[in-house]
Amino acid sequence: MKLAIFTPLAPVKSGIADYSQALLPHLAEHLDITVFTDGGYAPDGFPAAPRISIRRCSEYVPQEFDETLYQFGNNPHHVYIYDAALRHPGINLLHEYNLHHLVAAATIKRGDWDGYLREVEYEAGPEALAYAARARNLEVGPDYDNVALSRRVIESAKATIVHSDFMVRRVRAVGAAHPVKRIPHGAWIPEVNRNRYRTRLGVEPETPLIGIFGFLKPYKRIRESLRAMRRLVRLEPRARMILVGEEHEDFPVKAAIDSLGLGGCAQVLGYVPAAEFEQYIGAVDICLNLRYPTAGETSGTLLRALGLGRAVIVSDVGAFADLPAGTCLKVPVGEAEIDLLTEYLNLLVTRPEAARGLGAQARNYAAAECSWPRAAKELADWIADKNRRGEPETGGGSAAVKTRQPPESKQKSDREPAPRQPQPEPAASPTAADGLAEYIRSWSRDRGGDAAYVETHLTRLVRTLQITPAGTAGDRILEMGAYMHITPALAAKLGYGEVRGSYLGPPGKTDVREVAGACGERFRCEIDLFNAERDAYPYADGSFAAVLCCELIEHLYDDPMHLMAEVNRILRPGGHLVLSTPNACSYRAAAAVLLNYHPGFFHQYVRPDANGVVDPRHAREFAPRDVHCLLEAGGFEVVHFETGPYLERKSDEYEWVKHVIERYELPQQWRDDAIYAVGRKSGPLRERYPRALYAGGAA
Repeated sequence: MKLAIFTPLAPVKSGIADYSQALLPHLAEHLDITVFTDGGYAPDGFPAAPRISIRRCSEYVPQEFDETLYQFGNNPHHVYIYDAALRHPGINLLHEYNLHHLVAAATIKRGDWDGYLREVEYEAGPEALAYAARARNLEVGPDYDNVALSRRVIESAKATIVHSDFMVRRVRAVGAAHPVKRIPHGAWIPEVNRNRYRTRLGVEPETPLIGIFGFLKPYKRIRESLRAMRRLVRLEPRARMILVGEEHEDFPVKAAIDSLGLGGCAQVLGYVPAAEFEQYIGAVDICLNLRYPTAGETSGTLLRALGLGRAVIVSDVGAFADLPAGTCLKVPVGEAEIDLLTEYLNLLVTRPEAARGLGAQARNYAAAECSWPRAAKELADWIADKNRRGEPETGGGSAAVKTRQPPESKQKSDREPAPRQPQPEPAASPTAADGLAEYIRSWSRDRGGDAAYVETHLTRLVRTLQITPAGTAGDRILEMGAYMHITPALAAKLGYGEVRGSYLGPPGKTDVREVAGACGERFRCEIDLFNAERDAYPYADGSFAAVLCCELIEHLYDDPMHLMAEVNRILRPGGHLVLSTPNACSYRAAAAVLLNYHPGFFHQYVRPDANGVVDPRHAREFAPRDVHCLLEAGGFEVVHFETGPYLERKSDEYEWVKHVIERYELPQQWRDDAIYAVGRKSGPLRERYPRALYAGGAA
């Protein structure tokens, strides 16, 4: 399906440009996308994707596309989108309800006061028109807050997409009869270094740090926040605040800080680049994201804070009021606002465990409901389904009947049900661990040293089978580096009709191995020999339903992405790669570093045996995020990821390391000895040399 998207891109300073930069590569996994910009700049830093092209809006021909998506924001960067959407109706994605600044830019700034007056009258009637006429005479400014000027855009659309239930209600209240769909805004979960940026600020790890982020406009309740801060420091003198963003010309923030006597504990950092902006969000304990009035916008800054697991306080209005209980604290706007804000701040500062618990729930919500891959798939599926059904256009501003927005209490029936939690990938065979363990043992009892190896690694072998998706008699599975420890179970327990093996050796040769089980069962497997990081694999494209790559990538010396590219090629669409490897970031590895030892699980050089043979050692051990990078660059969606035991012997000798990590609020997830991951093939190879893994690699 071919989709045209009208949206600004970087270097335009727009939250919607950031949104598109994050969303479109994931959306391109499902649709062929052509992005149309206004042509006044060269897009910068947009990630390369094989199914995305960028063109000027003057080149747009509606008939070339199955559907067109217009992204609306309330600023002049969207004027060309406004023009195109009224000329060629499509699906409108409204990031906020109030579009008054946009319409003013499309009319007043073009010298078209008559057009502006028509839109105001059409939106809000004679009284608003009279006020707009005064604005034309420069007696007053336009009524930006109370006249949304979005009716024409809504009514002309074939369908509307929004990010919150609040926006669903507002759009439906206009009276347009077309479909309205809520699709979650994506959440950014960047890598942050909390302690490094606290050190920059001169803030100790235990110091309560509160942050306000983004353009420092008055409607973000900054005065109210500063007054609550003044009360807080009387209760907790250690508390500090940072304000990160440009100062608004109508609101001198530094003067307000000085007038309240907060110069020693509140600091304005001003505008910082996006990468540093995220780091400062990660450095705070509490994030304030207050605002009133609201235009129904979903805050990208808020989603970053939720994704980073910060304790967040929001205003109980608009889209913010729809956030699930437990993900943030909500403060009603009104007389008691400063009192309640102070109480919430005091609670989170004096009970840091409560702040951490709130942040953990926020992170879980963002990861489950607001991931970019999920948002992209939901958007693509809905657009494709709508296109298949061929729903007629129901727009047409001149024929529409204007309706007054009903009271909040009468709008509850308009709510769309909350999206379901994503169901986990069927990660495993339903076979119980005990049954799998006994079955694995039954194939090694008469094989000498194999039995000892299996007993040492039994937990890992069982877990590998448990996370491997089950197959059918018509499915083929490849086990790379097959030692025949779990290979028979792939057929007998997981149901694959054909099991193939591979191992390091001269390409073009195939060995045949046959093993016997304790009950007389026999298993025969053909094992193809080749170099997994150099040779072309001797299999046709799309010939396997699943590939196991267990305890192999850590032995690769030069080029793990060769393996990922070949595995992607030989897997059918939607096929699975199951991967396990030692974890270079485990508690064990952290303890070794802190005690001045090498952190590797198997870093030693290997002494040759009597015949001069040297067994392969670990060339590079991988961190959890390395494995994520491998899978994503390889064209896989990560559907299962965990760490767990590597060997049978488990010890509590690293409890002290856990305390150090907790003390400095460092990541505690993915700290066990082995990484277990399952990726589903979602498309072709994305990056041959990802920079995170290759010196000189592509961005």
